[in-house]
Amino acid sequence: MGDAPEDGAQTETDGRDPESGLATAEYAIATVAAATFAGILLAVIKGGDIKGMLTSLIQSALSLG
Repeated sequence: MGDAPEDGAQTETDGRDPESGLATAEYAIATVAAATFAGILLAVIKGGDIKGMLTSLIQSALSLG
């Protein structure tokens, strides 16, 4: 039946790139990783010590002017 291999494997002769869907999967993984990092960062910032440190840093920066 034409050029199709017997085992059903995709070949380069059919004109499709076997790695064409990888970019979408990589973007999905990067998006999940970024959302996870943002969640962890948000949890750390909401902690009392970090919140106090950031508040004092912002207050000192605003009082310089």
